[in-house]
Amino acid sequence: MMAPLGATCVLLFAVPDAPLAQPRNVIGGHLVSSFVGIVVVKYLGVSPLCMGVAVGVAIALMQLTRTLHAPAGADPLVVILAGGASWDFLLVPVLASSVVLVLIALVLNNASSTSQWPKYW
Repeated sequence: MMAPLGATCVLLFAVPDAPLAQPRNVIGGHLVSSFVGIVVVKYLGVSPLCMGVAVGVAIALMQLTRTLHAPAGADPLVVILAGGASWDFLLVPVLASSVVLVLIALVLNNASSTSQWPKYW
C-alpha cells in the first residue's frame, strides 16, 4: 500500500495547476523516491538514520531530476518501514498507480472547456 498516493490525489485534484501536481513530478517523484528507499534498505538496512538518509537523498534526487513531488518524500519511509521491497515494487504499485492517477487527472481536470491540464509534462 502506498499511503503517499492519497496526498498525491490532493495535489492532482485540488490544486492541479501547482508545479508539484504535474505528471513529470508525480510519476518521476514517486519512482525516484521509491527507488531510493529500496536501495537504502537493501544496502544500508533499517534504522532511523537510514530513514533520514533515504528521505534526504530522495529529496535531493527529485530536485536534481526536476521531479520534486512532496508526497513522494514519504515513499522511502514506506519502503523501509515495510522491511524493504523488491524491484518489482517500482512497477506495481509505484509506476502503475502513478500513471493511473495521472490519467484520471487528465480526464477530470480537462472535463470543462476552460481547463487545460497538465501545464507541462
